[in-house]
Amino acid sequence: MEFRTDKLLHGGDYNPEQWLKRPDILEKDIEMLEESGCNVVSMGMFSWSTLEPEEGVFNFGWLQEIIDKLYKRGISTILSTPSGARPKWMADKYPEVLRVDETRHRALFGFRHNHCYTSPVYREKIHIINKKMAEEIATHPGVILWHISNEYGGECHCSLCQEAFRNWLREKYQTIENLNDQWCTTFWSHTYNSFDQIESPSKIGETQLHALNLDWKRFVTHQTADFIHHEIAALRDGGSDLPTTANLMHYFGGLDYFKIAKEIDVVSWDTYPTWHKEALIDTAYDNGMCHDLMRSLKDKPFLQMESCPSSTNWQSVSKLKKPGMLFAQSMQAIAHGSDASLYFQIRQSRGASEKFHGAVIDHYGGKDTRVFKEVSEVGETLKNLQELTGTTMSSPVAMIYDWDSQWAMEDSQGPRNKGLHYLELC
Repeated sequence: MEFRTDKLLHGGDYNPEQWLKRPDILEKDIEMLEESGCNVVSMGMFSWSTLEPEEGVFNFGWLQEIIDKLYKRGISTILSTPSGARPKWMADKYPEVLRVDETRHRALFGFRHNHCYTSPVYREKIHIINKKMAEEIATHPGVILWHISNEYGGECHCSLCQEAFRNWLREKYQTIENLNDQWCTTFWSHTYNSFDQIESPSKIGETQLHALNLDWKRFVTHQTADFIHHEIAALRDGGSDLPTTANLMHYFGGLDYFKIAKEIDVVSWDTYPTWHKEALIDTAYDNGMCHDLMRSLKDKPFLQMESCPSSTNWQSVSKLKKPGMLFAQSMQAIAHGSDASLYFQIRQSRGASEKFHGAVIDHYGGKDTRVFKEVSEVGETLKNLQELTGTTMSSPVAMIYDWDSQWAMEDSQGPRNKGLHYLELC
């Protein structure tokens, strides 16, 4: 399904559920979005506990109301499925949804991506809420795109995932004899007698069997892609035919993004360059190449889904961008073929983990900050570049960037075990 926009998108991730008791703040946010030239927000990403505070009890009214208010002011919504952070009631009642690490210990409730992609219970709960959101929210004319979950990544080693991995291997190799031959398991007496004996790599078990390590990485990509497919199927079951995206992460080594991109309609990614840490041109090269990579995943325009308007909260030293840097980074995305320059986040969080992460509207909340003025400058410039919407780059040179090859080289024990510099060479 093709995603088409008639304008370059400007806006970002918005989490208004934090201010439902402060309608004055929500109204001010809309005014400031308008003033800064923002024409889209993404919502719902981390809202599951507000959308479904108890199992089977749904509360969509607040989100529908905000989408409607934004739409009346010319601001569209990218609607996110909430699977990136499940509610506490689910973890308590269904512990199988929580991930098991490589040492075979199940995690407690916490963080964001701490859930098993294989779990039938988790898939069932995702299907229910995704379908309902499609039926009750996505029908609004202000909703233009589905944002599937958030920054997919990580792996689970639970018994459900072990069985799914074995079934994946059965399908690939057909017989255990063929697998043993392909994996060269006779070395160190690692021969398997059946698929049921195979375990995922673990530091308390097997980490030295090269083919096992590679197939596990391939399986993790397969299972993640299958989960994305499941999420989107629920939206289609709910009657929504809106196109889909998933925000990818730089040169993330845990997933083969060429395979992930096949499941979605438009590629988007989250860019957080450390402009203050390395030579400026080196950071620009790195960020520019990743824009090119994201454009290449589907060979068409992509979206810069997240960037920081000021300073992050997670770098060892999170420095404020120098004057002009936000504008330069935004224009770099557009120049490389993006149809969007979006931010995380619109309003700085009230508290918790990302209360100090940069935002368009900070805790002070005024329009006279340098950051807000620079965001507004980007918004005004994008309005004057609308003819670039839907266009892309045509490069005279091609370069192969391949996750599978990188995994194979970096995991192979040989003459060069450190400093392979695959990314840097590209």
